[in-house]
Amino acid sequence: MTTGKARIPEHSAGMAKGPVALDDDLAPGSVTIREAGVQDVDALVALEQAAFQGDRISRRQFRYLLTRGHARTLVAPDPRGRGLLGYVMLLFSRGTSLARLYSIAVSEAARGMGLGRELVHSAEKVASRNGCADLRLEVRRDNPASLALFRGMSFREFGTIEDYYEDHMGALRLQKSLAPGPDPALVRAPYYAQTLDFTCGPAALMMAMRALDAALKLDRRLELRLWREATTIFMTSGHGGCGPYGLALAAARRGHAVELLVRDSGVAFFDSVRSEEKKRVMRLVQEDMVEELEQLRVPITQGPVNVAGLEARFNAGRMPVVLISSVRIYAERFPHWVTVTGFDDRFIYVHDPLVDVDEGERALDSVNMPILRRDFERMARYGRAGLQAAVIVGPRDATGTATHV
Repeated sequence: MTTGKARIPEHSAGMAKGPVALDDDLAPGSVTIREAGVQDVDALVALEQAAFQGDRISRRQFRYLLTRGHARTLVAPDPRGRGLLGYVMLLFSRGTSLARLYSIAVSEAARGMGLGRELVHSAEKVASRNGCADLRLEVRRDNPASLALFRGMSFREFGTIEDYYEDHMGALRLQKSLAPGPDPALVRAPYYAQTLDFTCGPAALMMAMRALDAALKLDRRLELRLWREATTIFMTSGHGGCGPYGLALAAARRGHAVELLVRDSGVAFFDSVRSEEKKRVMRLVQEDMVEELEQLRVPITQGPVNVAGLEARFNAGRMPVVLISSVRIYAERFPHWVTVTGFDDRFIYVHDPLVDVDEGERALDSVNMPILRRDFERMARYGRAGLQAAVIVGPRDATGTATHV
């Protein structure tokens, strides 16, 4: 099920064009907010019908989101027993620490009570308790009431999407940090999205190298050139992806100081093929790469890939490119490379070169993605053998040769 678009009706969340009189027996502070259950489906559908003219959440979708969806819905019941005064729905990004405020609505009877603000505050608390670092949403450009509400609650604009709604109106993207976030002064890597399913490694390496070399041009030609140099033959079905030895070699050939961090010295992705002939080819390719890395004096460090080690290297001015298993993020098991962009006490932040367009993602969704430290350490292994690998990219000197770090 796709997440769709954030829907915030005009003048919702307690914001109206002019004064709105409260019902005589409703007063600010008289409403409590709780988590919704399947028993609230009828009332949610009724409020949905009243609040939105189109693009409504159906009864079936509500039931799915309440029972199986990666979502949480909070409701404000009418204390007089007349259904719901409002609701807010959160969607959680699988495997990362991003939450999305997908929908919020407040009934006409509750306008002017500040209920919308209370619903958003409650959603922030739920997102924070779920380990989320950021809360994001979209708002129509022509919805000044909701924009005023969210701006007043410290949400900031970080992008736009043209022709986003059914009537072709554009959306403003807003975000609020629920965690300190990476130090902006340390986020050096620009973002580059992979253009093919199998080029996450080159894209991640490009971002790391560009963070250390302002003159590097990021384009598809470089992406494909790096893929040709670093691809691992027979790694998976279809086009081969890039292994750690090939990526390390590609960076070293361009004059970067490089450290290859692997948990063991086995052949990378060896368990992804069954043919003995293919295994022999993979072994020969890796042996050849290791020989060249030794000639280029690239250290190959055997040990675990953990957050503490990556943070130490990052703080020393180097850029980690890390292999993860995608299953926690995309619910599909394939090897995937990301670029580390920062740390704080709870999270590691990464640029993910994959933009999941089919799920409605934009490039901004993949920038500085927060992942809980403990979750990242679970992600940073792939396959039955538990392959762990990171390519640590260091700076170049003025002559374009590697510097010691």
